[in-house]
Amino acid sequence: MTDAATPVPGRVGVIGGGRMGAGIAHAFVVAGARVVVVERDEVTADAASDRILRSLRASVDRDGSVGSYDALAAAVSTATDASSFRGCELVIEAVPEDPALKRDALARAEAVLGAGAALATNTSSIPIGDLAANLERPGRFLGLHFFNPVPASQLVEVVVGERTDAALVDDARGWVTALGKTPVVVRDAPGFASSRLGVALGLEAIRMVEEGVASPADIDAAMELGYRHPIGPLRTTDLVGLDVRLGIAEELHARLGDRFAPPDLLRRMVADGHLGRKTGRGFYEWSPS
Repeated sequence: MTDAATPVPGRVGVIGGGRMGAGIAHAFVVAGARVVVVERDEVTADAASDRILRSLRASVDRDGSVGSYDALAAAVSTATDASSFRGCELVIEAVPEDPALKRDALARAEAVLGAGAALATNTSSIPIGDLAANLERPGRFLGLHFFNPVPASQLVEVVVGERTDAALVDDARGWVTALGKTPVVVRDAPGFASSRLGVALGLEAIRMVEEGVASPADIDAAMELGYRHPIGPLRTTDLVGLDVRLGIAEELHARLGDRFAPPDLLRRMVADGHLGRKTGRGFYEWSPS
């Protein structure tokens, strides 16, 4: 069944303006929302603003139908304090995969939001129930797991916690559709659907490199040409970030057992700073973007 689009909230907040947060802000601005991105200080807020504006400029240059660059740029602002979320109808947390950091960011946002506002996390592996434990209104909280790069990705996982209101799930599905993306609804389970399956494939591909079974390019080609995956698991790991993939694997290893134990090769590459595209080297060499 196709989800009917629900207009995106008029005012949306994003916690964190890194690659994912900037992409989420971009998607909502293009869909018609006004977005405020809160970062930890002026330096990172300025960097987030630059990241979003460059992304919007590129979208307008590719397809003028997305709107006027000046109008889109005017719909984005950045700040350094959660009080800037007052009046937002939806706030999405997109900080690094650290449970304590996420819980603190979510609590600060909830404290200034109205009772009817929605709060979401972009976590790819941390249980929604864990993040909701200290919230005053867990019924207004759920996961909205976007994929990188957000503007081009077609999928968003809507992750439903035990106490998430059914009406909020319906709204979230509609918002995702209004963004031009497809929602899949999953219950709050370790790794949800996409991370659990994607990490399982990626870890096995890394073990194959570690064992000398084949080169990264040939392993990826096997999945791309043999199984029609648009991108192989090792190139995907480079795009996601080896540090991010390691963090998810460690979370799943703790919750689901040894089948998600991170390979030694992955740990070594992260320790050596070879994190994929963002550092210029992972399983592949990357040019600066």
